[in-house]
Amino acid sequence: MITFWQYVFWISIVVVFTPYFFYPIIILFLEKLKRQKPDPEDIDWPNVDIVFAAFNEEAVLEEKLQSLANLDYPKEKLGFRIGSDASTDKTNDILKKWHEQDDRFQPYLFRRRSGKSQILNFLREEGDSELLLLTDANIIFEKDTLKLMVRHMHSQEKVGAVGADIHYGKFEKKGISGQEDTYLKLENRIKAAEALLAAAPLGLEGGCYLIRRELFPEIPPLFYMEDFFTTLHVLNKGWKILWKPEARVWEDVSVSPVEEYRRKVRISIGNYQNLKFYRAFLLRRFWPKGLMFLAHKVMRWLSPFFLLTLLISAPQLIMEHWFYGLAAGMYMAFIGMGLYGILLSQKQKAGWLQYPAHFINMNLALMEGFLNYIKGIKTNAWQPTQRKQT
Repeated sequence: MITFWQYVFWISIVVVFTPYFFYPIIILFLEKLKRQKPDPEDIDWPNVDIVFAAFNEEAVLEEKLQSLANLDYPKEKLGFRIGSDASTDKTNDILKKWHEQDDRFQPYLFRRRSGKSQILNFLREEGDSELLLLTDANIIFEKDTLKLMVRHMHSQEKVGAVGADIHYGKFEKKGISGQEDTYLKLENRIKAAEALLAAAPLGLEGGCYLIRRELFPEIPPLFYMEDFFTTLHVLNKGWKILWKPEARVWEDVSVSPVEEYRRKVRISIGNYQNLKFYRAFLLRRFWPKGLMFLAHKVMRWLSPFFLLTLLISAPQLIMEHWFYGLAAGMYMAFIGMGLYGILLSQKQKAGWLQYPAHFINMNLALMEGFLNYIKGIKTNAWQPTQRKQT
């Protein structure tokens, strides 16, 4: 007879291991069984507005705007709309200068902090282009990125959005840069597989995605993670989302554990906001998109709580079977290595312990994000991660 603590233990194992182990193995295996349709070569290039919000981005803004100006796309069909969220550095001056040089660059200078989602809500109403490309101030484009994404959108019927691969540029392997690079590469592969198998990558990266203007939703007030909100909105409307790995953009990698932890807390708040808003999606579109949402994201967001139940249940079962004693010992050792790795990472001496430390850190951020979420969100005005970290 299965005891209560055995139920708790095995449910916890399933929830914790599925998003980090079982699901990636299954989805990447299934990807190999399906071939990608070729993109059309000759299309009538649609009008595109590239939009993003910026706050105190003087360190990266010149390079960003230059990469947009260098895009290989018909100039008469391309516009740029940038909202400055009451920036206090040279961001506004840089935007004004670029507007004087090229009137396709349209700055919108907000006098009060509004938050990224509200700026995007404003920008979506400006212009009349068929497509919007959402991005961030620190994302640098390759020349062919936009054309590759537009072509891919025309490769199938009823494609509502296309995501691009975000890569970290050349970086010194210090701090948490190695862990972040490994995590990003795996996430890119999983999302590309989800798009190939079900036209439903979970989810679009706010750093670079292309979407039909009429499908870009109004973001609710005080909302974080507007890119994931948009992803589920498009899928909920019955449209496809594709992923184009060859369409690459570049981001400077974070090396500061403190900076990255704060970013993950903000992301975590948005995760729980999205889960509340789209919880019905799990049942209404359970196969396959709802199941993918559950296995890839929801279980990951819930893993901190099941790590706690695992911590409680495993010691309760030590006397029932030797396996539970072994599991409890291994789990305690992993937690200990992770916590010790966090301490060592402050001195950049974590070595291979950086990986269990990264896992523990991620789940601590999820827990803190949840606590902030249930306390209530007063503002979603953001402080960008420090750029050009050394």
